[in-house]
Amino acid sequence: MTDAQPMEKPPAGIPMVRAIAMPADANANGDIFGGWLMSQMDLAAGNLASRTSYGRCVTVSVDAMTFLRPVKIGDEVSVYCELLATGRTSMKINVEAWRRARIGAEEYRVTKAVFTFVAIDAEGKPRPITEPSHA
Repeated sequence: MTDAQPMEKPPAGIPMVRAIAMPADANANGDIFGGWLMSQMDLAAGNLASRTSYGRCVTVSVDAMTFLRPVKIGDEVSVYCELLATGRTSMKINVEAWRRARIGAEEYRVTKAVFTFVAIDAEGKPRPITEPSHA
C-alpha cells in the first residue's frame, strides 16, 4: 500500500496511546522498528484491558500482524482500541495503529491486530472479570 491510496479515517473516539516516533526507535534507514510499534499497541490494549477488568492483566496472544505502511522518525502514532469480546477471565481487543506525518493532516493505518488479555490476581493466576465493588 502507498500513501497515494484513498484516505481512510481513523476509528471514532480518542486514541488510548499517542506517541512520537523518535530516532532511538528506528533502524539505520529511519524506519521505525516493528517491535516498537507493537509495544505501543500492547500498552494501549493493556490500558483498555485493565480498565475493563478493574485490575492487572497480561497479554496472552496477538493475532497475525501485517505492517501496511512504514512509520518514520517524527511521525505521530495514534493507537485506537475496541473491546471485541469478554469471557470469564479474558478479553479480545481490536487494536489499530495510525500514523500522521509531523507536518501534515493525513492519517494512515499502519497495522492492526487482535490482542487477547487475561485478568490476573496478585499471585499471577487468572481471575474473573467483575465489576468493582461499590461498598
